[in-house]
Amino acid sequence: MEQIAALLVSAHIIGDFALQPKFMAENKQKPVVLLLHAAIHATLAWALCLCWTCWIIPVSIFIAHGVIDLLKQRNGMKPSTSFIIDQIAHIIFLLLLAGVLSQLLSLPVLPDLYYKGVVLSAGLVAATRGSGFLVGLVTREILDNNNLKPEGLIDGGQLIGLLERGLIFLFLLIGQPMAIGFLVTAKSILRFEEAKQQPFAEYILIGTLLSFALAIALSALAIRVASPGT
Repeated sequence: MEQIAALLVSAHIIGDFALQPKFMAENKQKPVVLLLHAAIHATLAWALCLCWTCWIIPVSIFIAHGVIDLLKQRNGMKPSTSFIIDQIAHIIFLLLLAGVLSQLLSLPVLPDLYYKGVVLSAGLVAATRGSGFLVGLVTREILDNNNLKPEGLIDGGQLIGLLERGLIFLFLLIGQPMAIGFLVTAKSILRFEEAKQQPFAEYILIGTLLSFALAIALSALAIRVASPGT
């Protein structure tokens, strides 16, 4: 069950954060776009699980993913809360599906290298793009609520966050977590002038801590799941 659950969740992460372009994320209120998005998830999960005769995987994911995303558009919550609840709902469904599949079917034994590659790839996507999406929602709400207008390059902060979380994943993967401390120090020096202003200091601190915490947690989880015997 553990392997199939990890692959289903990995497929979801890749489908939501690597294979969902901006226009699709912003237009899922349109039925065609929503169905296409659900179809991508269903096909990807079916392909990654290598269980070609198991039609319950694509059919159930296509229906469930579409329904969950449809409900997300109508819940009326603030974006960050809606995002978290949406992701939890998807993952709970996939874990339940994995449990059902393990009871009903004889699932194929997957090559170790293939399994690790898929899980680590999904872990990298989750740590960089997935957590970045949540950080972006939270910091945007802070800016809007406090009437703050930070200066800098367009999407510069987003790119910096993406790179720093990618480095965190790499440091943990090669067994050098201490290097994360140097990354924090370097970012603190570069942000020193902005941090002199109290509102921006708090904004930067919240965004940085949230970004680092999510990247460390998701990277460590992916590495642990990819090597369950270690």
